Amino acid sequence: MQIFKDTNFDFLGKKVPFIGLSLLLTLAGLVSLVMKGGPRYGIDFKGGTQIYVKFADKPSEDQVRTALSKRIPGAISVVAVQGTNELIIQTEIQNERELQSTRQSIEEVLISVFGSTPDKLDFAGAGAGRLFDRLNLPLQKAGVFISDEDLRKLIGGVLSVRDKQKGGMLASFDELSGVPGMTPQILSVLKQEAYLGKYVVRNTEVVGPKVGSELRTQALLATLYALGGMLIYVGLRFEFVYGFAAVIAVFHDTIITIGLFSLFDKEISLTVIAALLTLVGYSMNDTIVVFDRIRENLQRGRKGDLTALVNRSINETLSRTIMTSGLTFLTAVALWLFGGQVLNGFSFALVVGILVGTYSSIFVASPILIFWQDFSKKRGGDQKTGGSSPVVTTAKKLAAK
Repeated sequence: MQIFKDTNFDFLGKKVPFIGLSLLLTLAGLVSLVMKGGPRYGIDFKGGTQIYVKFADKPSEDQVRTALSKRIPGAISVVAVQGTNELIIQTEIQNERELQSTRQSIEEVLISVFGSTPDKLDFAGAGAGRLFDRLNLPLQKAGVFISDEDLRKLIGGVLSVRDKQKGGMLASFDELSGVPGMTPQILSVLKQEAYLGKYVVRNTEVVGPKVGSELRTQALLATLYALGGMLIYVGLRFEFVYGFAAVIAVFHDTIITIGLFSLFDKEISLTVIAALLTLVGYSMNDTIVVFDRIRENLQRGRKGDLTALVNRSINETLSRTIMTSGLTFLTAVALWLFGGQVLNGFSFALVVGILVGTYSSIFVASPILIFWQDFSKKRGGDQKTGGSSPVVTTAKKLAAK
């Protein structure tokens, strides 16, 4: 399927503005990284505590942030999850001993801000064991005779309604009246022994500083290994200049993406690294498609200088580029807009990377081939030895095989 047929856009004639834009974005990103002391690493890499808290009503971020800063030293991040009543609370830690105390301090601050009923059990945050211990004796005193096994089954049904159907929060205990085995007497005892809290801790993630440092090193090595492997592959399949051009384009994409993360003050997490590695492969594949068409046209002995041949090759692969990059881009934008706070960094990296990676295949990698040929000619290789530039030599070698 072809969207465009017989196009003749002068892509390389417009390379200067795009190269200028690349240099501007790269410089701005590097300046931002230097001024901020490097990327803003997430909890995966720097270590810390991250707690997801859901509230009955929309909470005040400033109120929670102010209360936490009075109790917990270091940087504190309180981020609202768009479209929900949830907050993501992140705190830094200095050593492993602070992990448990930091989490406990956060929970104590939430209790002090949003209140509690000391003589009752917080139903929103209670597990099966705590509910069983709290209800067993009061039920017997109220004259409700139920076996331990039946009580555990009843509690399992209650927690299923709370967590799976109501998202962890109930508006009223009466919402449990339909649970199998629930009677008015049991519901009355539950109301006497528990209360509906204004918040619930949905999930807690804890990463130690040592583990975070190791993950950061491994992520860097994974990216470098991927780039090195691709350089070898493209160098063997084509020639070194092709591999060099492709890897430069991928470095260009990665640096600009990380720079934009710094400019927009977004965190670099493990999911972002996964997105970056995905983009490395995606951008490299896009570049190889263009290079493959250049090689085919060289083998066919197409006439004209290399600039015209590269332009022709880009135009011939334009439909494929628009279809693959365009559809992937639409998916990434949808994920960015509707994927929620947890996937925001991942989807942002995909959106930026697809845009930058697509135009780098055309306006960065391809011009490097032209530059290499012009550089070789200036050194007198063609005139003095009667040889060809490295770019053209590739086609002759392959044709000879």
